[in-house]
Amino acid sequence: MSKTVLLEVKNSIGYITINRPEALNALSSQVLTDLNDVLDQVEQSEEIRVVIVTGAGEKAFVAGADIKEMDVMSPIQAFEYMTFANNTFTRLSDLRQPTIAVLNGYALGGGMELALSTDIRIGFEKTVVGFPEVGLGIIPGFAGTQRMSRLIGTSRTKELIFTARTVKGQEAYELGILNKLVSAEELLTSAEELAAAIMKNAPLAVEKAKHVIQVGSELPLKNAIRLETEAEALLFSTEDKVEGMRAFVEKRKPVFNRK
Repeated sequence: MSKTVLLEVKNSIGYITINRPEALNALSSQVLTDLNDVLDQVEQSEEIRVVIVTGAGEKAFVAGADIKEMDVMSPIQAFEYMTFANNTFTRLSDLRQPTIAVLNGYALGGGMELALSTDIRIGFEKTVVGFPEVGLGIIPGFAGTQRMSRLIGTSRTKELIFTARTVKGQEAYELGILNKLVSAEELLTSAEELAAAIMKNAPLAVEKAKHVIQVGSELPLKNAIRLETEAEALLFSTEDKVEGMRAFVEKRKPVFNRK
């Protein structure tokens, strides 16, 4: 059986593709299992500096969870399925590498929640996002209620979830769900250009910045400032800090080595 999640590494970018186009890349248990296997590889990789996540085909990023699979679940099975998905998405969110989602079509329900687990989201005018779950008698179960609230606020999140309304690219950008809105032809190249801009900088500093922003956003302000200060102090012990500042003084491009 072919893998439902693919990983390709090129120019220090790890391309994760949800590869189930015949089902609009719906998130079955097998997809989640394969995604965990791919995340194992990404976590262990010294080569991958940035991760780009997208869906196979031209219609969907991920159209949602696998409703046919969910339809026959008991409450206990549903709890186990949600827990497995949430643990998987948290692994994606917690990767040390910056992550970029390329929303090349529908990103609904679980697909929206997968995209919310990345750091940056890029879409185009035909990108469609939303949470249809209440129309099925359930609610978002892969942390959508929580991650979306933290991104665009509780009031706007409630409106989207209560109404099950879908949102297209321009409005998703205006709401702050998408970081960038580009043409269909520019989706992947825009993500690659963003990845290249990130990779020009010191890898350890970028990784530490991600950690501080992510962890600090859940802490009281004083504790978060302390976390930032400690992280900054640690970076002063790195070779990359020495190289970066020396290159600045010498008016040349730095050469970082993640040390």
